[in-house]
Amino acid sequence: MPIVSILKGSLSFFLIILNTLLCFIPVMILALCKVVLPFSSVRAVLNVILDHIATMWIGVNNINQKYLGQTVVNISGGHELSLKDWYMITSNHQSWVDILILQRIFNRKIPFIKFFLKRELIWVPFIGLAWWALEFPFMKRYSQALLKKRPELKGKDIEATKKACDKFQYFPVSIMNFLEGTRFTAEKHDQQSSTFKHLLLPKAGGLSFALNAMDGKLHYLIDVTIIYPEGIPSFFDYLCGKVSEVKVHTRMLPIDSSLLGDYQSDAEYRVYFQTWVNDLWRQKDQQIERMLKSDRISNL
Repeated sequence: MPIVSILKGSLSFFLIILNTLLCFIPVMILALCKVVLPFSSVRAVLNVILDHIATMWIGVNNINQKYLGQTVVNISGGHELSLKDWYMITSNHQSWVDILILQRIFNRKIPFIKFFLKRELIWVPFIGLAWWALEFPFMKRYSQALLKKRPELKGKDIEATKKACDKFQYFPVSIMNFLEGTRFTAEKHDQQSSTFKHLLLPKAGGLSFALNAMDGKLHYLIDVTIIYPEGIPSFFDYLCGKVSEVKVHTRMLPIDSSLLGDYQSDAEYRVYFQTWVNDLWRQKDQQIERMLKSDRISNL
């Protein structure tokens, strides 16, 4: 890699760290205010301010990427978005760059994007505290083996996560869910014997859990398809400006009551939801093929 690219990537990474540290201080101060003043009205106002700080953090990072990385993001399938609505976002997952691209295309167009996180991640140094302060919902999942031993825990994970999501009734939110659960690699694709050409098998249960935890508050699903015409990049490749183009296709689907139900106990609902997710993933697989084919034709 040319030394100029390495220097550019190093500078970009340093600016991201500096931006993070500068935002971390006010985030922690406001988080302490929420602890000291645990009134719902006060918390609601502070949460809005915290989301604005996080939005500003993303905005600064986007400027950094625009002028140092100089990646062109070509977006198709546009539709009207609002900062005043509730969204679930799904996407194929190939690289940590995916998150930067999602933040880049949706920042200030929809509410600040949050992720459902495993409860254990709250202990990650600095970042775990920031996630907690920004009211990221932490999930408490029980394995099937534990539920067999302790049937009284059945449904407790949904109850605990719904309680964590109650705060979202005061202001709109966007929730991100990578259905594949991990980044795509050819090795993982072969290990799974995936029925999809460009995707790993989707985990329908995780999406159902998230939708039900939000208890009908999410109105639309934004389905995002991301491809890297020059090959899947690393995080540092992206910062160094080695990714000249990213192609993104988006579409928006309504989330109706038929998508809500008891995934663990209701076999009929489970089959219906799995069929719906697999159909969503089949369409995404076809979309990726069309995008790749279009890219190949344009390069002839």
